[in-house]
Amino acid sequence: MTATTSLTTSVEHATSPLPVIADPLKVAPKDARSLSKLFFEQLAVLEEGTREYQYARNTLIEMNMSLVRYAAGRFRSRGADEMEDIVQVGMIGLIKAIDRFELSREVEFTSFAVPYIVGEIKRFFRDTSWAVHVPRRLQEARVELARATDELRSRLGRTPTVRELAELMNLSEEEVIEARLAANGYNSSSLDAAVNSDETGEAALADFIGTEDTAMELVEDLHALAPLVAELDERDRRIIHMRFVEELTQAQIAEHLGCSQMHVSRLLTRTLTRLRRGMLTTK
Repeated sequence: MTATTSLTTSVEHATSPLPVIADPLKVAPKDARSLSKLFFEQLAVLEEGTREYQYARNTLIEMNMSLVRYAAGRFRSRGADEMEDIVQVGMIGLIKAIDRFELSREVEFTSFAVPYIVGEIKRFFRDTSWAVHVPRRLQEARVELARATDELRSRLGRTPTVRELAELMNLSEEEVIEARLAANGYNSSSLDAAVNSDETGEAALADFIGTEDTAMELVEDLHALAPLVAELDERDRRIIHMRFVEELTQAQIAEHLGCSQMHVSRLLTRTLTRLRRGMLTTK
């Protein structure tokens, strides 16, 4: 599958008030968050089709490719061979999100874009038929396995074991197991097919594909937290670093600062309260 868009950025031709970013792909996620807002502001006033507009749009795509990688991580169970296609499809979702995002929505772009990216990936699975290709020897073994299973079930009055199937088919037990796996991939189910669950009742099969990536929420929290920590004075930042990075106790921090543990506790409580309020405001 080929990329659907060229991400080549001609920064040397950028004449808008936007900063010239030599390599947008290397911009850290926390920096991409603030820079994206600036680029979206300019994108809203630039004329579509101009060199400046294209520069802003392409740079936004490249700076936010980390969102695609995180979203694609939900589907990592599908195997490394398919991840490249999944990422490419996720890029389509990212591009759609960029083209449809408006600052007036008053939501973070990351929160807006991730559902677009995940939705595009799920739509790809739903709308395309992904056949499971297996070697011809396994295709033939699947047919032989079905016949042997029926024969032994009739003869024994029960489901045959792997060893019994192996003896009848003149195969090793490993080859029988491999043939069974191939048989499981012979028929495919629609991602819209109903699946009954004791916990959720009836739901679509697509809802069970992949897993929630908790790291995505952590990334968003870190993006929101970084500027708030930067606003703290040097002493408060030092206390936060010693407590949560160096993992020192309050008593150890007090010893470093030359004050009482009670004073450290009050300072830490005040700082954490300030950060929590800031986080709630930015979300």
